[in-house]
Amino acid sequence: MTTVFGIKNCDTVKKALRWLEKHQIEHHFHDFRVEPVPASTLEQWLNIVGKERLVNTRSTTWRNLPEEDKGELTPARTIHLLQANPTLMKRPVLVHANGIDVGFSESAYAALFSAE
Repeated sequence: MTTVFGIKNCDTVKKALRWLEKHQIEHHFHDFRVEPVPASTLEQWLNIVGKERLVNTRSTTWRNLPEEDKGELTPARTIHLLQANPTLMKRPVLVHANGIDVGFSESAYAALFSAE
């Protein structure tokens, strides 16, 4: 089963969910503001996609963090920051049969789901 991780009021998440519905792709939505992502899952994601793809350093949340939180992002610090500030995560995070993708693009989703 494909799972979309994000927050319900995010425009990019909404686009991804509409695309999946339009193409009749069975999926589950996980709002990580309502139900936080476990540290073990975040650790797996970081190992697969890396902090550069997972942490949104262009977000308002990032800009509003204290400077000491923006230091070296070790895996443990990154996981702590993402759990404490879920909106730091780039969205959506798509977990599917072939792995994990971050962000949304119609062409990427089309290529991904035509291969499954």
